[in-house]
Amino acid sequence: MTPTVATHPFRALRVRNFRLFATGQVVSVAGTWMSVVAQDWLVLELTGDSATALGTVTALQFTPMLLFTLYGGRLADRYDKRALLTAANLVSALLALLLAVLVLTGTARLGHIHAFALCLGLANSVEVPTRMAFVGELVGAELLPNASALSAAYFNVARVAGPAVAGLVITAFGTGWVLLINAVSYAATVLALRRMRPDELHRARPAGRARVADGLRHVRDRPDLLVPLALVAGVGLFGLNFQLTLPLLAKTVFHADAASFGLLTTAFAAGSLAAAFLTTARRSRPSARLVTGSALVFAVLETAVGWAAPGYAAAVVLLFLTGGASIYFAQAANHRIQLGSDPHYRGRVLALYTLILQGSTPVGALVVGRIGAEWGARACFVAGGLASFVIALAALALRAGRSGPEPVVPASGGTSASGPGRAAEDVRS
Repeated sequence: MTPTVATHPFRALRVRNFRLFATGQVVSVAGTWMSVVAQDWLVLELTGDSATALGTVTALQFTPMLLFTLYGGRLADRYDKRALLTAANLVSALLALLLAVLVLTGTARLGHIHAFALCLGLANSVEVPTRMAFVGELVGAELLPNASALSAAYFNVARVAGPAVAGLVITAFGTGWVLLINAVSYAATVLALRRMRPDELHRARPAGRARVADGLRHVRDRPDLLVPLALVAGVGLFGLNFQLTLPLLAKTVFHADAASFGLLTTAFAAGSLAAAFLTTARRSRPSARLVTGSALVFAVLETAVGWAAPGYAAAVVLLFLTGGASIYFAQAANHRIQLGSDPHYRGRVLALYTLILQGSTPVGALVVGRIGAEWGARACFVAGGLASFVIALAALALRAGRSGPEPVVPASGGTSASGPGRAAEDVRS
């Protein structure tokens, strides 16, 4: 039986603007993930496999998220999102090109990587919340859950392909060429943005001054938003530091080369991709119980990676399952938060979500990096999983103490004349 338009898993791709956006993002995000592998490998090479150095670079990249993402959400609610995204991608492309040139000429030092990570974090503090809110403008309220799930899916398609290709390119040509490919890949997103039809966007009425404080008050007065945000904060702080823990596991436990490291990252991303496709069937706001339950499953699996994986093959399987659980949890939390927020505050609410999920990385990366330096990479996974489990249990207990009807939220902020973008795909890898 042929699925109807209302239930087709790829129904949001019928929208031309979203189809363009998704195509550009697949190319650009694949380049980004290639760059992540190359940057991590370069740091480890320059520092003699230092977990602390890798944690410092990760912290520098995400510190601007902690400081400026709320203002990025304010800009997204006040100004044209397509123009903001174009500018942010052009800045990121220039930064990537400069770092690639330094590496290719053999002049790159750890300080250059620090500067690149910090500047890229500044660009991302505007790009991420804007991109997430822009998906709602591309498809409208009815298709938003499906577009969000597809956004996570294409992100993870890129995350499967990117690290695998990066490992091969690094082995054959070195990290500099990977960074150059990343710089060129941003052109795909910019081209897609400029080819869109502005009159087909579902733009909400401008939010006026769009003050950050108004967005924070909106969340404060909504326990159904506040509790999942707190859960995301706890799990994100301790459990979602895979950009740091995966390279440590590969190099210090399994003594893997670049290609084998890429395979571990690919296994994690493949699980994430499977979970993302699973959530394309979602048509309504997920329950609080589903969000908390998925966090508990993720916590158990992450603990198992560090505790129960005896060898490389077992780690690949467990990382596949952990990747799936991480994206399912993040998607459920993202959908509960986004579909429960008023469209006029959506940019600022998603900025807060981004701030919590990615802005907690500086602290989490430093803490987990310290654990890795003292007790090894396996301890990073065990500590992150156990901490996430305790936090999820606390959220479950808090939810049990609260009851009441779900708030009624306007379905749309405007008409078609004028979400999460990579949505939960922005789970830190």
